[in-house]
Amino acid sequence: MAARVRGALERSRPGSRTVLLGSLAAGTADAYSDIDVEWVVPDSDFEASTAQAEAVLDAVRPVADLRVDPDFLHSDRRRLLFVRFRDVSLFWRLDLSIRAESVAGHEHYDRDNPHARARDDEWSRPASALANAIGAVKAVARGRPEQARGLIDRGFARIDADEQATGAWAADVARLARTSAARDPRLADLAGRVVALACDVLT
Repeated sequence: MAARVRGALERSRPGSRTVLLGSLAAGTADAYSDIDVEWVVPDSDFEASTAQAEAVLDAVRPVADLRVDPDFLHSDRRRLLFVRFRDVSLFWRLDLSIRAESVAGHEHYDRDNPHARARDDEWSRPASALANAIGAVKAVARGRPEQARGLIDRGFARIDADEQATGAWAADVARLARTSAARDPRLADLAGRVVALACDVLT
């Protein structure tokens, strides 16, 4: 999947290149690892590349859901896309970093720039909380309960729900998923998949 994504991106934009990031780059990926890819494009093509990214990826495999990291929604030279493909494991989200060539080596570019960030009405807190629920399943499966607890607690906090993790992990994940969907009904189908995933992996 990573190779197909990289090939499609590079073919779509002459002069661009891709690199693996995270555990795939380090050779430490497991069955729960995201697909982390960075796409470096010419500065003059940055906006066009971000605009066409979903269509390019959809040609690799149909895109079920795409979110933009709110920290970089308005950055002039950086984006981070979270992509889920249809009929692909929820564990295998594509985290696609798109950077203009001029900031390819600037790890922290726009990280602390308030003008790069999304307004509260430009992103879905429930969708972000639901991503935490999936992350919590991964953490428990990897034997990292404290990490799972933090993810669940932060997920509830993100949607202003006065709840916390109890350590009954499948139930905790299900509560967070269902509460997220209650806040944003568009997430109902994905939340149902997350609940099923938690039951399958954690019970």
